[in-house]
Amino acid sequence: MADLTDKTALVTGASRGIGRAIAERLAADGALVAVHYANNDAAAKDTVAAIERAGGSAFAVRAELAAATGVDDLFAGLADGLGGRPLDILVNNAAIITYESTIDQTTPEQFERQFAINVRAPFFIIQRALSLIPDGGRIINISSGVTWFATPQIVYSMTKGALNVLGRSLANTLGSRGITVNTVSPGVTDTDMNSWLHETDDAIPSITAMTALDRVGQGADIADAVAFFAADDGRWVTGQTLEVNGGLYLGPKAQAW
Repeated sequence: MADLTDKTALVTGASRGIGRAIAERLAADGALVAVHYANNDAAAKDTVAAIERAGGSAFAVRAELAAATGVDDLFAGLADGLGGRPLDILVNNAAIITYESTIDQTTPEQFERQFAINVRAPFFIIQRALSLIPDGGRIINISSGVTWFATPQIVYSMTKGALNVLGRSLANTLGSRGITVNTVSPGVTDTDMNSWLHETDDAIPSITAMTALDRVGQGADIADAVAFFAADDGRWVTGQTLEVNGGLYLGPKAQAW
């Protein structure tokens, strides 16, 4: 475990899935964690309660990031929870995917909503957070492996590609303040977003067959990578995209000839 004692963190989309795993890990390392969520009050309360049962500290912040007032609502709740403390760690995790958003089926409304939550919100959250983040702070964005392998859900892939570009450029801009900016790119991870893993008997075996470590990813696998970037151990790493995927699509596992 890293030592994040006396640090604060905001994790967006933290009531479920990868976001919850990240929030729980940062809290276990000692940080006070702001658990952002959009509308699932029960899930957010459960996440905060789980952190507190484990001996950590957290508070929930509700904000619909697609709304015009979403970022304002987020920072109003964050200010209440921080009580004047700085924000040491920002993790932009909140994202949505619309599975029918292919090149031939995407509607303008679907396109705009995915970009609003997955791209616009992280950008303006960072913009607002920079006055709260001290020199030496951490920004970590959660991207996806779909930025380097093809998928029919082209709009989602485009939003995540934008985060990769944001991370590199922002790291260069903020380097003089000692703020590191890195991107964690998960592979196929067992979360609500990937509920299709449990819809057929062959979904999980098909993924493990193309993954070097022979399993599907778990939220904790991603959270551990985020914790590295958030801690002092990651102080000399910035502007990087880390593929955390168990060796997805490395090639055939057996010689084919």
